[in-house]
Amino acid sequence: MIRINRELLDFIGKIAADESNNFISQHNFSPKKIVIEQGDKIEFVHIIKSGIAKCYLTNEDGNIFIQEFFGEGVIFGEIEMFNEDETVCAVESMTDLVIYKISRNNFYKLLEENPQFNRLVLRALAAKIKFKAIRYSNSHLNPIETNLLLLKKQFPELFKTIAKPDIANYLGVTERSLNRSIKSLREKKLI
Repeated sequence: MIRINRELLDFIGKIAADESNNFISQHNFSPKKIVIEQGDKIEFVHIIKSGIAKCYLTNEDGNIFIQEFFGEGVIFGEIEMFNEDETVCAVESMTDLVIYKISRNNFYKLLEENPQFNRLVLRALAAKIKFKAIRYSNSHLNPIETNLLLLKKQFPELFKTIAKPDIANYLGVTERSLNRSIKSLREKKLI
């Protein structure tokens, strides 16, 4: 549910700690702050140092669909950087959030000059595709209760960290349906 990438975080953390390099800047966001607006032109790749963010898109009717939740080490903005396109989604902080930002030129320079960074970014892209395939198949094939149990198993702090409207949105159900499923799972003593 909340993807993390400790290997990429450790790698970027070492580069950021090297005071002789100015490749990476660090930025802090309090909860509920927009990091990237939907439709923005991307000038930086972002990697989460700490905290949780949600990635979502809003359609013409104002309905929001949460694509995923980002945790430590997750990179975003790289796809738009490669495509030289506007963002499809917005990213918003859910908790206090610390982000590393890498400019377009420095991102490309790291990719070209550092094979380890290049492999880490490729693996992050592959993990993103795999995660979405599993997530979408689970949401279409499983009932709400099964998906809730899967989420709770993956992220034990689910109900303490993420608001019910966001959980419902992520699962693609109404909050009312989510509440019925939670009640049923509690009656069965499964959560």
